[in-house]
Amino acid sequence: MRMWRECEQLQEELVKMRRELHQIPEYGLNLPETQKYVVNELEKLQIPYKCSETDSSIIAEIKGGKKGKTVALRADMDALKIIEANEVDYRSKHEGLMHACGHDAHITMLLGAAKVLMAHKEEIKGNVRLLFQTGEELSKGAQVMIKDGALEGVDAIFGQHIGSIINKDISAGKVIINPGCCMASFDRFVIKVNGTGCHGSTPEKGIDPVNIASHIVIALQEIIAREVSATKAAVATIGMIHGGFAYNVIPGTVEIEGTIRALEEPVRQYVARRIREIAENTAITFGGIAEIEIDWGAPPVINDDEMAKLVIRVAKEVVGEKDVVDNVPAPNMAGEDFAYYLEQIPGAFFFLSSSNPKKHTDIPHHNPHFNVDEDVLYKGSEMFVKIVEDYLG
Repeated sequence: MRMWRECEQLQEELVKMRRELHQIPEYGLNLPETQKYVVNELEKLQIPYKCSETDSSIIAEIKGGKKGKTVALRADMDALKIIEANEVDYRSKHEGLMHACGHDAHITMLLGAAKVLMAHKEEIKGNVRLLFQTGEELSKGAQVMIKDGALEGVDAIFGQHIGSIINKDISAGKVIINPGCCMASFDRFVIKVNGTGCHGSTPEKGIDPVNIASHIVIALQEIIAREVSATKAAVATIGMIHGGFAYNVIPGTVEIEGTIRALEEPVRQYVARRIREIAENTAITFGGIAEIEIDWGAPPVINDDEMAKLVIRVAKEVVGEKDVVDNVPAPNMAGEDFAYYLEQIPGAFFFLSSSNPKKHTDIPHHNPHFNVDEDVLYKGSEMFVKIVEDYLG
């Protein structure tokens, strides 16, 4: 079988689909418009599906004409709280929301693959489960799907990510796949610094949480610089600081929010513990109190070696050997809740580059100007279909 070659014929349809999805970005676990769009496409293809009662996720399945294993393919559907800056006729219609991470393309590529696979279902030896997931950006959606039974009876799972996430210098159309650990864990922390507000002219009458927060931010940098071995990859980044409401008033509270990234669980736990200790004790030093919340996200993404090798073989046939990158010097420090699936069953997560400076698609993810080179959409569908062909034999 060479079903995968039929995906190129869908390219025009895939571009249209991706642009329609790009205009209706939704955030988090509740994605009603996106769910409706995907359901409509599945019904056109006559693919049986089930919508979650917990969120907007969808589990669909193509049952092959012959008995065999079950392979799952996953696409995430949620967008980001970003105001789009792209001047395109398909820009976001939802104010303050944007598909700035390529999830619109992920949905599109999986639906394209589904169309080809469904057309050949009688030839398929086994079953193909299609997972349309919410809440990847929150690291919550994969866990919902697992609880809903998405992996029951599944033998292997595969997912892909589009864009310039690995390296913007890797040109569009190349596939990147690493055996073993390929992405970091990602967790969120919130530090609420409580002081005592007062007039800015008499700071001695209060306890200044702005001053305390400033010392905490500086002190947290020392965890990575001086406490984690240089041979252990880890990141502790402050992304937001909120506090104050007037130039001449010392506020009562300041909030600090950031993220932890690590490639190993002991390092992940250590950094989280030290953030708590440093924040609490620094606040006490200056007379305040710090409340710390660690919002645990996903663990590191660790590809199964055999499944990664399968993806490498597939990619060499689909995009050509010269366009396969299978030896990245270090894992990416971004995170992905696809990690939860890989904790349960064998599988692999790979990347499809859409970085093209001429089309301004080499912009980083989570940026208001992020966009993808749509010319590679059919290649993403090809990868999914060819993986099914090779895995199910």
